[in-house]
Amino acid sequence: MSTTVASGITIPQPDPQLPESIMDMFSMKGKVVAVTGASGGIGYEVALGFAQAGADVAMWYNTNPAIEKEVEALSKMYGVKVRAYKCSLTDSEEVGNTIKRIERDFGKINAMVANAGVAWASGPLVDFAEKDSKACDAEWMRIMDVDVNSVYYVAKHVGSIFKRQGFGSLVITASMSGHIVNVPQLQVAYNAAKAALIHMARSLAVEWAGFARVNTVSPGYVETPIAATRPLELKKKWMSLVPMGRLSSPKEMVGAYLYLASDAATYVTGTDIIVDGGYCCA
Repeated sequence: MSTTVASGITIPQPDPQLPESIMDMFSMKGKVVAVTGASGGIGYEVALGFAQAGADVAMWYNTNPAIEKEVEALSKMYGVKVRAYKCSLTDSEEVGNTIKRIERDFGKINAMVANAGVAWASGPLVDFAEKDSKACDAEWMRIMDVDVNSVYYVAKHVGSIFKRQGFGSLVITASMSGHIVNVPQLQVAYNAAKAALIHMARSLAVEWAGFARVNTVSPGYVETPIAATRPLELKKKWMSLVPMGRLSSPKEMVGAYLYLASDAATYVTGTDIIVDGGYCCA
């Protein structure tokens, strides 16, 4: 047995029983993973990645029910159980009930990926506020509710299950915008929200050190459906600022999530993996 000392409290923590093979450490066979925002973009690819690695997967969605029609085929394709769950992430009670349903349906939850989020597209804060102060306030609250409060709701409810189980991994989708200030677009609410998630994860990592791990992944510019709506000139500017000179595919994000949720990362908690093509280095 080893111990972790947090805030003066000694927490007993068992040494993990790890397989000999590194490939087996990355395997998710026999594990259950829940992914929010799994109806498209990064979340969809992450959910598929876990299924490919052998996990049973709970795919969350809210406004896009398309995955309801896919889960049976995905289950057969990968030889695992995949189910879809509709949930409004801004409703704490609904989040809690959904997590309880997943535990009942699968028997446990090994990893939770809190991925869902929305972008700020309203430009400079003061300009927006001067134009329509109430609309500015509403948009700010929407960003915070979806990008920050929803993760708090997920953490609050899944944390209780992790504590009861004595194991679990929470992986939160943050952003390089939590580390730097993007240009040329101005998005104070989004940047503030993603920075909050990084520190939320670090704080929970200390609180949960005796029973679960908490980490974040910070994507850079990813070719998602949201990015597809941005003007070509803006995307060209983004690519000029990325040392690798391009946007990433959502698939290029999957490895970071798989690592953090797997037994390959049993000693990793409170960390953030930046996957941004070098943007934060420049």
